[in-house]
Amino acid sequence: MELIIGNTLSLNGGSYQNYNLNGSNFLPFGFSGVVVNRSGDNTQASLVFPNNDLARSWASEAAANQWVVTVALVNVSANTTIYTYTGQVGASSWDETSVNLQLNSVLDAVGADVPFRVIGQGLVGAVPTSSAFRLS
Repeated sequence: MELIIGNTLSLNGGSYQNYNLNGSNFLPFGFSGVVVNRSGDNTQASLVFPNNDLARSWASEAAANQWVVTVALVNVSANTTIYTYTGQVGASSWDETSVNLQLNSVLDAVGADVPFRVIGQGLVGAVPTSSAFRLS
């Protein structure tokens, strides 16, 4: 069995992939560095593109506007998704050969910037209004 791994990238309304299959939307990029801790608040990754004028302007705009990026690790030979990462562009940088986008988690468990949800009767049924209750 042949295993072919690639990445798909969705950002700013566009969808790209770093492999060329039947005239697909090919864009050369690398994806790496996912770091996950137990609390889920420090998930970071990076995207690397070849350095050119277009990539530099695109990276600057992505960082300034904090684009949300979704990258999927795909088994191309079986057409299945192995892993999906969603992050927000936090910073961009470049050197003579590459343009880098630093991706940060879209959730901040420490700052409680997770989409706010309140436990109420509509979600869980009757909610106790005091600490004086018995289990029968």
